[in-house]
Order: sequence, then structure tokens, then C-alpha cells
Amino acid sequence: MKPTSPAETTSLFARRFRGYYPVVIDIETAGFNPKTDALLEIAINMLQMDEAGRLIPGETLHFHVDPFEGANLDASSLAFNGIDPFNPLRGAVAERDAISEICKAVRKAQKAAGCQRSVIVAHNAAFDQGFFNAAISRVNYKRSPFHAFVSFDTTSLSALALGQTVLAKACAQAGIAFNAKEAHSALYDTERTAELFCYIVNRWQEMGGWPLSNALPQEDTDESESTTEQA
Repeated sequence: MKPTSPAETTSLFARRFRGYYPVVIDIETAGFNPKTDALLEIAINMLQMDEAGRLIPGETLHFHVDPFEGANLDASSLAFNGIDPFNPLRGAVAERDAISEICKAVRKAQKAAGCQRSVIVAHNAAFDQGFFNAAISRVNYKRSPFHAFVSFDTTSLSALALGQTVLAKACAQAGIAFNAKEAHSALYDTERTAELFCYIVNRWQEMGGWPLSNALPQEDTDESESTTEQA
């Protein structure tokens, strides 16, 4: 399905998610503590919208990342994801460079979609958002396009729409091919999560759940959120 030009998709994207631009993300790490454990791999998919208002996966950015200075490397986590942080063939970049390139690309896509803020979409989103926010803070990146605490969690969405919470099982239920041997790669998991999120959002539209024909316009009343979004 062919996406429309940025000018044509602007109003659709802005209306669909209240001005948020959804960006699918997956992060592979050397542990579970975002403040102490290394971020080792990150990928994002910048979604597009076609002329009918259906979401489709867009461009993917992918980086292997060098552990930040003093980072903890948990052996069990490395065994689980199969990453050797010091393998020169990884082609890893500094955390600052990865974060900077991602934020620049997301800000450009966000602007093209006519949105005011980007929001992380991830499977178990709290985990990825925690590590991403920690990296933003660590490198002192000043103009993150992402909302600091809002996220769209495909685990919860999959439980509602498909009766599954595991990424592989949710994809299977949605008819999305999933190769378990390639799982736990940030690149692979991001692209499957993007397909899954698009499937759920588009299926909801097909069932008549969107647009809401009888909904009344709402004004933002949460001052704390408004302040955060304008920061």
C-alpha cells in the first residue's frame, strides 16, 4: 500500500494520536537497571500512514552501541541476547552518537507527519523507555523529541486485541511471521513490533473503532503533561 506525501498525511497522523508521532523501538542491554547497565543495541522504526489512514512500517535505524564508561555487564543478560560487547565486528558506535542520530531522524519524521511530540512504542515499553531516557540523561541530550513518560505498550495492546502478551505468540496470532532464532536482536524485534502495532491499530480501524464519529472535541486539562510536552 503506497504511503502519501508528508503534506497529505499530516492531518491524519495528528488526529489519530492526539498530535503524537509513534516510533517503534527495541533495546538490547547488559542487564535490567537502566542507570547502571549498558545499552548495547538499539533500533527504531519510523511509521508511515497511507491515504486511508492505515499505519505501515517505515524506515528502520539500527545501531550497535559501545558500553558507556563504567557500565555494568551482567553475564546472564549477555548469554541471553548473545551479544559480545567487545567484538570489533559489531561496528559499535558511541552511545552519544546513536542517541543523536536517532533523535535527529525522529524529529524530522515527526515534523513531516505534522505532530508535536514523539512517543515510544515498544513491547514491554517501560523497559525500553527507561533505558532510552537514561541514555538521554547520560549524554546530556537537550532536545529529545520523545515524551518523557507517555508510551504505547504493545504487550498491553496484544493482550487486549489478541489474547497474547509474548511478542512471538502475538505475532503468530496476528499472522505475522516470526523467527525465534532471530529474536532478541534489536533490529529484528523492532521490525516485528512495528508490524504488530500496525496490525492492531489497523484492525481496530477496520472494525469501526476509529474514527469516532460521535466523539466530542477535548481540551487538554493536564497541566503537568502540557508543560512536559512544551519543554
